[in-house]
Amino acid sequence: MTDITDTEVAESELADSMGAEGVGGDIAAALAVPDPQPVYAAIAACPIMVLPGDINVVGAAASVDALTRNHHVRGSGALGNTGGAERPLIPLDLDRPEHTGYRKLLDPLFAAKVIAPLEADVRALADELIDTFIERGHADIYDEFCALLPSTIFLRLMGIPATELTYFLDFKNDLLREYPGETVEAGEARVKGAAARCYEYFNTVLDGREASGVPGDDLLGRFLTAEVDGHSLTRENILDICYLLMIAGLDTVAASLSCIIAWLARHPEERQRVVADPAMWPDAIEELMRWETPVPVASRTPTEDMRFGDEIIAAGTHVTVLWAAANLDPEKFDNPMTVDLTRRPNAHYSFAGGFHRCLGSHLARMELRSALDQFHRRIPDYRIQPGVELTYEAIPVRLARPLPLVWSV
Repeated sequence: MTDITDTEVAESELADSMGAEGVGGDIAAALAVPDPQPVYAAIAACPIMVLPGDINVVGAAASVDALTRNHHVRGSGALGNTGGAERPLIPLDLDRPEHTGYRKLLDPLFAAKVIAPLEADVRALADELIDTFIERGHADIYDEFCALLPSTIFLRLMGIPATELTYFLDFKNDLLREYPGETVEAGEARVKGAAARCYEYFNTVLDGREASGVPGDDLLGRFLTAEVDGHSLTRENILDICYLLMIAGLDTVAASLSCIIAWLARHPEERQRVVADPAMWPDAIEELMRWETPVPVASRTPTEDMRFGDEIIAAGTHVTVLWAAANLDPEKFDNPMTVDLTRRPNAHYSFAGGFHRCLGSHLARMELRSALDQFHRRIPDYRIQPGVELTYEAIPVRLARPLPLVWSV
């Protein structure tokens, strides 16, 4: 058990990482940097850390496992509906037994063997996107590649025309991004408006499918004909699933691509190793997902008292889970502060853990591997545009945006 001295040391390291304001400073700002790992590593050093404002944070792998694998702990739905939704999103905001029923429906749709045949389409789309900027010798790779590729693939899976891509990218940005100088009230109104547009769009599409009598051979079609525990999905059920899938499908892989390409741009020798041996991509991607942790945070709420080290967390207390910190725990990973692109095993937390583990992890891995391999086959040698210092966002996802790269033509 880590004693109070260890916790004090961890808080001191965290304060050093965050600067003069220490743990009372802006932790989000401290994490929106190219190398936030020292902050996360400090949090991983103790079973639980209580930040100002009585914010309970767990980052140690053992604490994260205890919290996320316990049937007496609620998921993010305990905080309310995710992303301005009218109802709990399915399955993210649900807990047992409803969560289990919906996972039985959804997991097979995103199984590895179902996803595998899509690889050729991902590689072809990657080439199409690269063709639009390769001869130019420079591009904002986030806007022109990272954001477009996974979003386009996901629209195809949902059965939505590619002409609607801009509409859904705007929806995603309004829902998830922060706009500088915007008031809290304006931000809340923007999120509410984005949510309303999402529901309106899918209601219109579903009306058309039902009126035609042809559900379609895509995810929307499968939802229209699916059953959970012997019951057909209601319209609200389908909307709540679609809302979540659009958030996940449009944003998380885009963020992951940006983090990985940015890291490789900053570490050309490591990039050259992978380019020379493309068989390294699967392990390299797992390690860079561990290191960057594009989705760094979640929330869990115990329904009974739980002990973490010397602290007792009362039932009903919201606890912030830092997957990014658990990914740097030396009790879980050898030399966690070293990036080893050949690391095995690598049971990282970047796709979450426990009962709410990421539904689309197989799709994400395939897209990342295919897109990164194809990109580096076409543009193996690149660098960050001279004079540019990359800017990162930290929460709710970590991403490098913009991502201006240059290369020789």
